[in-house]
Amino acid sequence: MEDLFGDLGHGEPDGEVALPADAPLAARMRPRSLDEYVGQSHILGEGKLLRRAIEADRLSSVIFYGPPGTGKTSLARVIARSTRSRFIELSGVEGGVADIRKAITTATIEARRGGRTLLFIDEIHRFNKAQQDALLPDVERGTVRLIGATTQNPFFSINSPLVSRSQIFQLESLTIQDLVLLQQRAVADAERGLGGLPIDLEEAAALHLATVSDGDARKCLNALEIAARTTPYDAGGRIRITLEVAAESIQKKAVVYDGTGDDHYDTISAFIKSLRGSDPDAALYWLAKMLHAGEELRFITRRLVIFASEDVGLADPLALPLAISAQQAVEFVGLPEARITLAHATVYLATAPKSNSAYAALGKAQEDLAKGRTLAVPAHLRDSHYQGAKEFGHGKGYQYAHDYEGGYVPQSYLPEGRVYYTPLRIGAETRIADRVEAWRAQSVESQAQQELLSKPGKR
Repeated sequence: MEDLFGDLGHGEPDGEVALPADAPLAARMRPRSLDEYVGQSHILGEGKLLRRAIEADRLSSVIFYGPPGTGKTSLARVIARSTRSRFIELSGVEGGVADIRKAITTATIEARRGGRTLLFIDEIHRFNKAQQDALLPDVERGTVRLIGATTQNPFFSINSPLVSRSQIFQLESLTIQDLVLLQQRAVADAERGLGGLPIDLEEAAALHLATVSDGDARKCLNALEIAARTTPYDAGGRIRITLEVAAESIQKKAVVYDGTGDDHYDTISAFIKSLRGSDPDAALYWLAKMLHAGEELRFITRRLVIFASEDVGLADPLALPLAISAQQAVEFVGLPEARITLAHATVYLATAPKSNSAYAALGKAQEDLAKGRTLAVPAHLRDSHYQGAKEFGHGKGYQYAHDYEGGYVPQSYLPEGRVYYTPLRIGAETRIADRVEAWRAQSVESQAQQELLSKPGKR
């Protein structure tokens, strides 16, 4: 990129950038047009909003949100070329308010010349509030067309005034087919890619690189280049990239996982929903991903304990003590053996019968409290152990349950006879349902008898 700030700079014409000969393959193979762009058909397919806006040159300021290597920077450059806009790039890691102001000055000069400027800010979530606020006036006036790129959810990581002035487009990880196509293009492209080399890319090798790249085009293409540049010629003068060569070139795949961002919350969400859906295989996979990425063990065990009460509940009363035991065992044992305990608890909870009846019942009671008047404690249930309590009638008429057969006696414990708990006939809760139904039937019968006796002439 030209010196942007030596004399206020001019940025790059139409998003073009001169690359050194030894630039990484992923940089050299950046698409130059929408037709060359691979992936993101959900927003760039024929007739989709973003494609229509680019082709009609009616694009406002936008924020691209998605994982690394999905083409956010490349798409910004394509837009600059398509709309004949001067391209200025800043980094949220290195840039500051002074850099923003200089870029705006450059854009203002460009506008006086009749041109337009696209200001691309990579990792815009790294800008603090003051830096983001500095963009607002000129974004609103249209001095620059802003494109921000972020791997973090913009609704959490970017100031709401800036979000409200921008269209948000979420980019998805590239598919295996997308990444195979990119490799094939790179091998065939003699101008920018590896087409000048006598390469034979085996299908299994291309599939392996595509699979272990986790949807990251940058990782995939750079691994392909390593394979091409380090593999010796065979007897026929060819560079044969086999599955074994590909595996050596990319080594172990690094799981994309931000311990405080979207990956953290999305993965634990998938884990809990898999447990709730009684799918032990899926739950184990998401557990393995968290362990591989170094997720905090206490975070995982805390969610297992919550799940045991919230989702398994009374259908299996042993689930909560098992989850507590797992939490204690994980603290005591530590990694790597703690993963065995986590697997044990995960499979148990995934395959346990499920009931959220207790949780739902509490929610109904809390909703009543929030909406209605707080109910007073009935006199017969009030504390009668202090001196003078009986003078107020506290405890009068209370029936001690243990004095009756089965340890149960029908009496009112809640004014207005409200019912919150509805037992489910699932697992161990079936027995609870039998008892609750029997007690409630006795209560209804007792109340009917009392009403009958209270009528005139029935005493």
